[in-house]
Amino acid sequence: MKNIAIIGAGISGLFLANLLEKNKSFSYKIYEKKNVLDLSDGYGIQLSVNSIKLLNAIGFKNINVSDVCYPKKVNFFDAKKLKKICDIDISKFNFNNNYYTTLKRSKLIEFLLNNIPKEKIIFNSDLINIDEQARLKLFFRNNNKEEFDYLVAADGVYSKTKEILFNKDGLPKFINSIALRGNIRNFENNDISIYLGPNFHFVIYPVNQNNEFNFISIIRKELNKSEFSNRALFNDKTFINNLINHITLKSNLNLNKIVKETNCFPIFTSKKIQIPKHKSIFLTGDAFFSFPPSFAQGASQSIEAANELFNDLIDNSSNYYKTRILKTNQINSRSSINHFAFHLANPINVFFRDIFLKYLSKNKKFLENYLGKIYNT
Repeated sequence: MKNIAIIGAGISGLFLANLLEKNKSFSYKIYEKKNVLDLSDGYGIQLSVNSIKLLNAIGFKNINVSDVCYPKKVNFFDAKKLKKICDIDISKFNFNNNYYTTLKRSKLIEFLLNNIPKEKIIFNSDLINIDEQARLKLFFRNNNKEEFDYLVAADGVYSKTKEILFNKDGLPKFINSIALRGNIRNFENNDISIYLGPNFHFVIYPVNQNNEFNFISIIRKELNKSEFSNRALFNDKTFINNLINHITLKSNLNLNKIVKETNCFPIFTSKKIQIPKHKSIFLTGDAFFSFPPSFAQGASQSIEAANELFNDLIDNSSNYYKTRILKTNQINSRSSINHFAFHLANPINVFFRDIFLKYLSKNKKFLENYLGKIYNT
């Protein structure tokens, strides 16, 4: 029996653990640096059909229907005029009871935890070093030392595992953008609504059947060295209020009034794809590669990557990185294009962007290439 260490109890690590629970060829432990997983977080995620298909295979289809939503369209609006530009019918990519789904991230974490024995998650476990021998030796801050046959880094965009393996080269980069996140009650549209403005965009979508909605805005903003080094800045109410005031002034939606429980964080993405030298070390989810958050594939790719890794371990095929690099490049290019196009500020560029959006949103060949190749895997 092979022993696996999973670093990080996020979506990717927990989904992999669910798969391993059904296979007796492996034993595993999950090491989480936090002392508890917060299941009260009300913020949302989007899951396209590529990940829903995988989740349904482990029982997600039995989740309480009131805890999820199945939006059929993505609607694009001009943030200032609140004029609809176009829409994309994402329901066309649904198949065999696998539906594009939105829900609270905490509900997905809760579902993934249900099938994992509590003793297999070791909290307060901060990895500090790795001895890359035939059997991997892991050293934790609490003086604990463990040996494993495989190491799976699923510890997110700020991956400590990746930093240990690649030093400073493993650190993510700040892309001069800040995410502003909050909750909305009783919004008028039950589909996904994307509002485009100069140097920002925001997205509103339902997270359940109880009239609760997720709000997420990406705002381009450069920070000077002192601001960037001041982590307390992102918890400062004045700083957060200034951000929401900034986009409220450029939108006819009164965001100050409708968005509650607002917080913010800087956006980091991976500098490049990196592969560990040791053949028994695997990176998955955001620890492998973190994308600009403009294509709504972060959670879905975390699940998809974990599934690919599980199949690789079962088959001993060594195809994981080859497959993951191909998909990562596809997602990253689309995320980068969206991040650029959504934030155009020059009125002439915006005019032509909106024309292209209207045309491409109804072009079946384009949609099958741009979305279908990602969603239908």
